[in-house]
Amino acid sequence: MKSIVLSAGLVLAMAVPALADPVEGTWQTRPGDDGNFAHVEVESCGAAICGTLARAYNGEGQQIDSDNVGKRMVWDMKPQGGGAYGDGKIWAPDRDKVYDSRMELSGDTLTVKGCVLGGLICRGQDWKRVQ
Repeated sequence: MKSIVLSAGLVLAMAVPALADPVEGTWQTRPGDDGNFAHVEVESCGAAICGTLARAYNGEGQQIDSDNVGKRMVWDMKPQGGGAYGDGKIWAPDRDKVYDSRMELSGDTLTVKGCVLGGLICRGQDWKRVQ
């Protein structure tokens, strides 16, 4: 009996990584008007998804210091199935504003949108997965 319980526990422990949400990982934002871009670490936060600005880069790809590193960019994003996420918030550093947000995952591309007026007007960009 003891070996059955131990075996079941081992199987469960090995299955935990398989439960990770496919959107989790590091994503590179599109360059802004100044050519700078960022890496955003996306992870589970309870039942939702959140993302933190992990690193900032200049247009030449050199890591730079930024006051925005460590700030939460995405939060309360709820998985909706089929690679879609919604009901979240996103902070846009270039405008220092928070928007209602939704995301859609397709392969190694994450389309991220910030919206106003109940989702009628949105602006967004495609983020690429960092390997």
